[in-house]
Amino acid sequence: MSRQTSIIEAVKNNQPAVVEAALKKGADVNTKDGNGKSLLLIATQANNLEMARLLVAYGADVNQQDDRKDSPFLYAGASGYAALINLFLANGARFDIFNRYNGTALIPACEKGHLEVVRILTSTKGFPIDHVNRLGWTALMEAVVLGNGSEKYVAVVKILVDAGCNIHIPDSEGVTALQHARSRGYAAIAGILEKAVKAD
Repeated sequence: MSRQTSIIEAVKNNQPAVVEAALKKGADVNTKDGNGKSLLLIATQANNLEMARLLVAYGADVNQQDDRKDSPFLYAGASGYAALINLFLANGARFDIFNRYNGTALIPACEKGHLEVVRILTSTKGFPIDHVNRLGWTALMEAVVLGNGSEKYVAVVKILVDAGCNIHIPDSEGVTALQHARSRGYAAIAGILEKAVKAD
């Protein structure tokens, strides 16, 4: 078994002592598997905070993308892994590297209703909360269009509005988030957006 293969297996099998010993002997902390997944991405996909901390301490790249354009930072956002998001923000997470939909870590977090990650990213200085992905949607648009209008999506919309998101950016067909909320009968979300429109 090569050094590269053994450290990948050690990360997968949650063997931090083996991983650290390999790194001390000169193994590459940014080693990738056959799908381009870095050690840190493998740890992130397992939501293994201890392993991620170890790899980051040895200089793992939190922005390194695999063949699907997932990076540790982007994947943690999409999965709602708040502790990992905080770790990656403290260790060089970049906001100009996008997923396969040309989206940020925030957009899928809003789509899936990951409230803590949404709170963290919207309060992070310089984070592009109004970024438009390849589908023509912002984080706000995804919360409305791909959410179900339930309490957690009401909370997501409120967080975004309170963070100062641009509520007027329409989708690629010119329909705004407020129009989508009204057409879907999402009264609470529509109410938040109507109040924001009046406040503009």
